[in-house]
Parts: sequence; structure tokens; C-alpha cells
Amino acid sequence: MQDDRVALISGANRGLGLAMAKVLYDQGWRLALGMREPALPDWADPQRVAVHAYDARQLTAAEPWVAATLARFGRVDGVIANAGIMVPHNVIDVSEDDLEAMLDINVKAPRRLAKAAWTALSASGRGRVIIIGSLSGKRVKSASAGSYSVSKFAAVALAHALRHQGWEAGIRATAVCPGFVATDMALALSSRDPALMTQAEDIGRAVALLLDLPNEASVAEFAINCQLEESY
Repeated sequence: MQDDRVALISGANRGLGLAMAKVLYDQGWRLALGMREPALPDWADPQRVAVHAYDARQLTAAEPWVAATLARFGRVDGVIANAGIMVPHNVIDVSEDDLEAMLDINVKAPRRLAKAAWTALSASGRGRVIIIGSLSGKRVKSASAGSYSVSKFAAVALAHALRHQGWEAGIRATAVCPGFVATDMALALSSRDPALMTQAEDIGRAVALLLDLPNEASVAEFAINCQLEESY
């Protein structure tokens, strides 16, 4: 069990973010949950879980959330950048606005969040940054997923860049790259049986493991799939 470690999770109101929060909560973590419309989950003890208004597209959203977390809990040990969007367009037809939205939420916002928490993560001595990427950040599965892949390739690169930047301070960063996960976003894009998709709770278990590994067991990328592909 974790005694006093604190993790921030963006996009924690539903789906994968909420599932990861529950797994970490059950393992004893204290949590700061970023949500566009803050609401304490019904399973959460308010002594261990704080909710904060967070919109990934707002340039100044990260700093006050981190500051509020430090004021409440006194430390930040992990950042899980989970908030993300997917607009299914190929790279020719995608609008500038849609492409910019994906780059902003999937890449720029995680960088801003890591930056805001960087001093606290360094003070931890074993700070962790988890970027929720995608297998679409490892290969382009189809033309219609092309523009989304552009953003997720960049998100994976961000995790690598953060790992290099924070190494000497004990910060370890990992790009978690799932395929289809049984959440609202994936179910809206696929007709496959949700029971045959990766479950959100299983992503949560993987993230919990990555957060708990020692500095000497750094994992740069963690790919998870529900189907057989050439490499994943």
C-alpha cells in the first residue's frame, strides 16, 4: 500500500481516467483529479481525494491545479496525463481547427501539466509522468486515423523527452500505448464487442505498476493490445 504518495490524473471524470483513479485509490494513493466539471466520485474519501476544475485547452489550467494539490497534500509524486481527444480524419481532409485541438489536448496540455508539476516531481526523488498515448502513436492503422496518429506520435515523443529531461532528478516518464479500450470514446468508433477490448481497469493496473517500479526499472513505452498485430 502507498502511504502518502500523491498522483494527479487529468480527464478523471469518466472512462479510463476514472478507472485509473479507482485502481490507485484502492492501492492507497492520495489523488488530485482534474475534471472539466469537478465531482467527487462516490467511492472516494474526501480526505484522500481532491477534485479540481481542469480544462486541458486552457493555457493556464495546470498551474493552479498543481498549486492547489500542493496546498492540500504537500507533494506531487505522479502525473498521469490522460485527457485526450480523437477526431477521425485523414491528414488531407482534417481541418486546421481539429488538428490543432488534437495537438493541443494530446500533446501540449500534457507538457504544460508536467512543467507545472516539475519542481514537485523532482523533490519526490522518484517522480513519475505517465503520458496516455495510443498504439496509434506507434503505427498508422488506417487513413482515417492518420491525423490522430500525428498527435499521438508526438505524445509518445513527449514522454521520451520528459524521461531524458528528468532522469538525473529521479523522474521517470512512460508512454502507455493501448489499442482499443472499452470506453465511450473507443465504443463510438468501433462495432467490436466491448468484452473483447482491453478493459479500463487493466490499464489502471498497468499504470499502478509503472508508478511503483523503482528508478532502476524505467519503462519508456508500455504497449497494450486486445488483438494480434505484427508487433503489438
